[in-house]
Amino acid sequence: MGSRRRGASGPAAVLEKRTTWEIDVARHSDRLLLVLDIAGTVVFAVEGASRAMAGGLDVFGVLVLAFVTALGGGAIRDVLIGDAPPAALRDWRYPTVAFLAGAGAFLWRGHVALIPAPVLVELDAAGLALFAVAGARKALDVGIDPLIATLLGCVTGVGGGTLRDVLLAQVPAVLRVDVYATAALAGAAVTVVATRLRLPSPVAAALGVVVCFGLRVVAAALHWNLPRAIAS
Repeated sequence: MGSRRRGASGPAAVLEKRTTWEIDVARHSDRLLLVLDIAGTVVFAVEGASRAMAGGLDVFGVLVLAFVTALGGGAIRDVLIGDAPPAALRDWRYPTVAFLAGAGAFLWRGHVALIPAPVLVELDAAGLALFAVAGARKALDVGIDPLIATLLGCVTGVGGGTLRDVLLAQVPAVLRVDVYATAALAGAAVTVVATRLRLPSPVAAALGVVVCFGLRVVAAALHWNLPRAIAS
């Protein structure tokens, strides 16, 4: 009487499949975060370099502001969630991309200077959206509470620009530009909610980027303002 051989089925097989699925999800999430971070780094580095050249800084100053604008927000986020040293200092790809983008903007400064103001606003909005979503995603991936993950997404989006403006001795854009941090908050919040609803990672990220970018561009075009205190 022969014994019946069991194949790859039962609880062990289910556990194995589930583990494989979770590993695949983690890999896709890491890949998505890298794409968002690199794209945002390029956009913000060029934007930071442009502001530095407009402020009359030399090539060293241009590269410094490109680096700070592109990677400052992510570094602040990483420190706050205990991921030290920050990815910007741990992974050679981030500073390399930031410096190359800043150097490219300096070398082709004649062309950069011809970029229309509305296009610059759109580039800034794109960087803001990419970083807000990437920041929220990374916070969620390390187990941060959804509300705090939303706030960290906003910090990631506006942190680099705030440091840039401080270095240029200007009032940070986050405190004076129409619906700036609010757009980052909205994009991060949409990403968090979509992720909690178990939508695919690319879909959740795309929704967050569209909301943040769209809100920022429309607000800049229509000059939307948050309520302000009026001195009597």
